[in-house]
Order: sequence, then C-alpha cells, then structure tokens
Amino acid sequence: MATYKAPLDDMKFVLNDVFNAEQLWASMPATAEVSRDLADAILEEAGKMVEGVMLPLNRSGDEEGCHFDQGVVTTPKGFREAYRTIAENGWTALSGNPEYGGQGMPKMLAVLFEEMIHSANSSLALYPLLSNGATLCLDAHASEELKQTYLPKIYSGEWAGTMCLTEPHCGTDLGIMRTRAEPQADGSYRVSGTKIFITGGEHDLTDNIIHLVLAKLPDAPAGSKGISLFLVPKFLVNEDGSVGERNGVACGSIEHKMGIKGSATCVMNFDAAKGWLVGEVNQGLAAMFTMMNYERVSIGLQGLGLGEISYQSAVDYARERVQGRAATGAVNPQGNADPIIVHGDVRRMLLTMRALNEGGRALSAYLGMQLDIAKFSDDAEARKLADDRVALLTPVAKAFFTDRGLETCIIGQQVFGGHGYVREWGMEQFVRDARIAQIYEGTNGIQALDLAGRKVVRNGGASAERFIAEVRDWLAAAAQDAAVQPVAAQLEEALALLEKATAQLLERAKQDADAVNASAVEYLDLFGLVTYAWLWARMMQAASGRDDQLGQSKQHVGCFYFQRVLPRARSLVAQLEAGSDLIMGLPAEAF
Repeated sequence: MATYKAPLDDMKFVLNDVFNAEQLWASMPATAEVSRDLADAILEEAGKMVEGVMLPLNRSGDEEGCHFDQGVVTTPKGFREAYRTIAENGWTALSGNPEYGGQGMPKMLAVLFEEMIHSANSSLALYPLLSNGATLCLDAHASEELKQTYLPKIYSGEWAGTMCLTEPHCGTDLGIMRTRAEPQADGSYRVSGTKIFITGGEHDLTDNIIHLVLAKLPDAPAGSKGISLFLVPKFLVNEDGSVGERNGVACGSIEHKMGIKGSATCVMNFDAAKGWLVGEVNQGLAAMFTMMNYERVSIGLQGLGLGEISYQSAVDYARERVQGRAATGAVNPQGNADPIIVHGDVRRMLLTMRALNEGGRALSAYLGMQLDIAKFSDDAEARKLADDRVALLTPVAKAFFTDRGLETCIIGQQVFGGHGYVREWGMEQFVRDARIAQIYEGTNGIQALDLAGRKVVRNGGASAERFIAEVRDWLAAAAQDAAVQPVAAQLEEALALLEKATAQLLERAKQDADAVNASAVEYLDLFGLVTYAWLWARMMQAASGRDDQLGQSKQHVGCFYFQRVLPRARSLVAQLEAGSDLIMGLPAEAF
C-alpha cells in the first residue's frame, strides 16, 4: 500500500546545510525573525498535518471524485472538513502579506510545504494553492480597496481564488479570447464569456470563490496586447464584508478526468457578471503572469511531491516483497526467498527515483531562495539578479520537475510489478495524478519554448551565461574539496555541454526560424540535468561534514546521479546537433 512520511530530515538538510537559509533570512528585515528553530517547527507541524489530515483522504478522494448537480459541485467526503483544518491552522496564509492577514513566511519554506501537500493529496492541495496564486496577483496589482476586501478572507481560507484563462477555442493563444468586459457607470464591469479547465471553479469548501478572469474591453487592441484582468466574485460582497447576492457566475459542468479526481475542473460561464479591474487596462496578461509564474513552480512541485510518495512506497514494498535470491547468495536464509531490494535492477530503479527527487528538492529550495531575495532583499542589484534567475529557471522547474515526476511515478509502479497496475495498491493513482502536471499551467513544450526562445535566444544567452558562470565560480572554489573531487570533472563536462548547446542554439536561431521549436525540449532537459548536477555537488559537499546515515547516503546517491543519470546529457546534445531539417522536412500530408 502507499506510504508517506514527510522527508523532514532531508528538507532541513537542504535548508540549513546546503543553503544556510537562516543566514539569508537574517540579512533581510522582512524575514529577520524567521529562525532555524521556527522553520524546523513549521516543517514538523506541516508534516503532522499532511500525514494526519490530507493523506488519509487521498485514495478515497480519488475513488469518489467530485459530484456535479445542476451547477452545484460537491467535493469528496472529508475534503470540506480537511480544508477547514488546513485553513484554521494558518496553512492557507503561510507566505501571504502580513498587512492583510498573511504570515509572511519565506518562499524557501513554502516550496517545501507545497511538496508535502502534493505528496499527501494532490487533489486537495490544488484548492489552497490556486488561492495562494490569486493572492499573489491581487497583492501585486489590485487597488487598495480590493486588497482590503478580498485578501484577508482568502488568506483565512474563508474564501478561495481561481484563475480563468483558457476558453473552448483557445488555450495558449490567449490573444484570440472572446470573453468581454463592458464598463459600467459605477466603475465596475460586466464580464461575459466561457472559461474551461478552471481548477476549483466551483466547490463546497468555502463561502465564496473569487475568480480572476482575463477578458477584453470593447475597444481593446487586437491580440494579447488587448487583454485586461478582472476580479469577479461568485457572491458579491456587502459593504460590511459579508457575502451578498449571487453574481452572474455559474459552473456549467465538471470534467471527467484521468487523475486528480478530487479536484473540481470546471467549465465556468460568466453572464454579465459584475467585476472589477485588477491593474491597468490592457495589462491583464502581465498581471496574470504574477500568478501564472507562481503556479508553474507550484505545479512543478506536484510532480516532485508525487515522485516522493511513489519512492517511499516503492522502498517499503521492495523491503517486504520476497522473490528470488540475491546474486551473491541468500540474505534471508530462513525464508524461501529474499526481499526484492537485494536485486540490482530494483536498486537501480530506487536510486534513480531518489536521485531525481532529492535533486528536485534542492532546486525547489534554490528557486525559493531566489524568490525571497527578489522580494525581500534591500540590495537592488541582488534583487535584479534573483529576478533574472527566477525567470530563467521557472520553466525548467515546471517542466523538468513534472517530466521527472511522471518518470519517477512510473518507475515506482514498476517496482511493484503487477501490483503496481492494480488500483488498491495506490501506485497507479500517482501515475494518473502526475500526468496532468506536464499539461496544465502551460504544457511542458510551452515551458521549453519559453526557456529556449524567450529566456535564451531573445536576450542573447545573457541569463544562461550568468548561470553557467555562477556554477563555474562555485566549482572553481570547491574543486579541491574531497567530497566534490570525485564528480568535479563530470560537472565541468556537463557545463561545457550546456555552454556548447546554448551557443549552438543562438547561432542556429539567426538563420533557421524552426531552430528553437526543434530544439527546445531537449535543451530544457539538458538544462535541468546540469542544474541538478550542480546542486548534487553542493549537497555532497554539505553532507561531507556530517557523520550520520544521511550524510553517507547523500554522497552515495550523488555519485549515482553523476554516473547513471547525468550521462543522459550527452545523448541530448547529440539530438540537439541534428537540427530541425528532419523534424520539419516531412510534408504535413505524409504524416
């Protein structure tokens, strides 16, 4: 059966040993009061909550799913009570703005919490996470009046938030959307249109749902430059802050999906619904991307979290399941077979899962650190560099976490053999739940195009060059460290491959319009592999000072990553060198 314990020791190791988070927080006034002891306590309480409240509902929520009846959506049994527990204990406000009721905790802590809740119950996790994204957008772009009215209630968990982008005829190409907003004499707008694939668009968890809706004004410019953002509540809000009459918002149906069945994915109809402008006219896409970029990191953590519970479940199964004998002789002579963890192929699978998960956890904490610096640092240059790093690595995190997350879940299912394909063991649910993370919040192909096209080619490779330089500087300082020496040459080779691929991409894009499209996915995978390699080297260095099982295991798994996972980079470079001719050369009618 599926088992999960929050990996607190590893999370604390990444925060404290690898990134020295307490020192960073102490250097910034907004986070100066966040001590190591406080951070550890928050993680420990989070672990108790996800294990005791969310995990027990994971399988039952998948079995039952959400119910739709004439516009009313009911979540699976136990979800409403669990959501209240989550909210009442402050988890819906963890990294929110303290001016409006948030707790103001660093993003480095929030990413680890989000990994936990995705491990325990991805369907239930999506409701508060969409609300968190909505609060980020409102805090950054809404008027003070809107902030005062809506942020405290969403932080408290009394109300929830959504984002409404996709329409039946358009997904990524938002410039052709049809939803319209008509200005009213009182300064509000009447919003009309249909949005699809809206996570948490309707449910029974909260008293109100606040939709952030992209729409066009009657005189808006064509394309994406004419998109504005509107706050449209399910129920209008009275002057005293209480919930008032129903707005012109209704759920038309919910989707019947492969996975995340406890998460309501809704068709939302807006019929002259009253809404308010968020940010500037025709600047809605930029405002929404404040939320989208957060959600992309969060959805990346869905892949990572599901990979972790799949790994833990596979390890427990491999220790208990007996079959065959170890190649070197029986290790369980009293029984008629040995546990399958003695077999080389099973160990290969488990080590691959662990290497990918722990590399991902380090990258999530690193990205959280950059987000904290960008938001809280007093140093303008540090904020600028951190913003640049976040922009570069967000598509990598979203796509690489989720691609490797599905890979890890499939490997975990394989460890279980036939039982992995049977519903009651839980492993097939992780595969189904992980699959969507590669698709929503911008498909992984779109993430790759964002990285290769916008973040590399469009700025002449400057951001990628700065990243490679940072890794090289670290390696130059650490290369003589006994813990790093065994992998230093491999990390330098990987950096050289990434540097070569970047230069090649920049050169080809000058002459070949298809170069970015033909190379983007492989380039992102290469970037992810090299980034994990750097972070594994940092973890190996940090672990060398520990005299415990965690320290020893880190160095062992790190070596496995360099020897058995990182070599994938060479084949990716070979694919990139093939160019676009074969991909684009076959006529469409020949497919």
